[in-house]
Amino acid sequence: MTSFNRYFIGLFLISIQLFAQKPAFEVVPLGIKGGVDEANLSAYLVAPINTHDYICLDAGTINAGIEKAISNKVFNVPASEVLRKYIKGYCISHAHLDHVSGLIINSPADSSKTVYATKKCMEMMEKHYFNGETWANFGDEGPGFQLKKYHFQTLTFGEETKINNTAMTVKAFPLSHVNSFESTAFLIQNGNDAILYLGDTGPDSVEKSNHLSELWKAVTPLLQQKRLRGIFIEVSFPNEQPDTSLFGHLTPNHLMKELHKLEEMAGKGTLKNFKIIITHLKPPSQNIVKIKEQLQKGNDLGVVLIFPEQGKRFEL
Repeated sequence: MTSFNRYFIGLFLISIQLFAQKPAFEVVPLGIKGGVDEANLSAYLVAPINTHDYICLDAGTINAGIEKAISNKVFNVPASEVLRKYIKGYCISHAHLDHVSGLIINSPADSSKTVYATKKCMEMMEKHYFNGETWANFGDEGPGFQLKKYHFQTLTFGEETKINNTAMTVKAFPLSHVNSFESTAFLIQNGNDAILYLGDTGPDSVEKSNHLSELWKAVTPLLQQKRLRGIFIEVSFPNEQPDTSLFGHLTPNHLMKELHKLEEMAGKGTLKNFKIIITHLKPPSQNIVKIKEQLQKGNDLGVVLIFPEQGKRFEL
């Protein structure tokens, strides 16, 4: 082989590598924690790269997160414009307040858009929040006078649904959060690329469930084809938390056991350098430090652990 041929083969391989690494999504965390910090609760803006067509995955904190992103120069428009124009809709994993309070509080200032949730989650939001009593019903279903600002769209498990005013779709999968209480995982797809976002979930072994195993089975082909760009998954407590007091959450050890199950299905080495975004870390701060240390120490799969920061943009 001539040096000329080797040169162009090298360029070709480099170009292939660069193309494969081209990001498909941008993420702006509006809130990253579980627990007591009402200004920093689970909410993640996700959009196709180089667009402002965001879906908000959970909505524990909205305005405070937008203001934080503006202070970090992620957005150069007022917070009201991000809320009303950039956020195209909300996917709510479950109706616990730390995942919906931002949606409720900001609804009077919001624009018309779609709220996506499974049947049980939607029924809880309509019955307990958007009911004309605890809060005005800003939706187009449920009790009380319907203001019809939000379109409440019920998701069917395993069925792909277009996210309005974006190029993305969503597919919902069941999770178990405190035994029989239902939470949701969302598979968000943008063309051939996807991310997986999990709401609160306990491990199958503690929840006496097979929901995580079934979820791993569903996303295994995407992982094998390198179409899955990352998994957002919670770790709420350090390893010292006993299984009897997990309350439907994960520890570092339980997360790694679940990821080993995923690798067994997808093939050895498939998770090496794969991005795992850690969500829902619960205060106090010493616990958060301990969780991060335990995750790094137990990372025998070689995944890339990402600990998002409120208002700081990253790409997948």
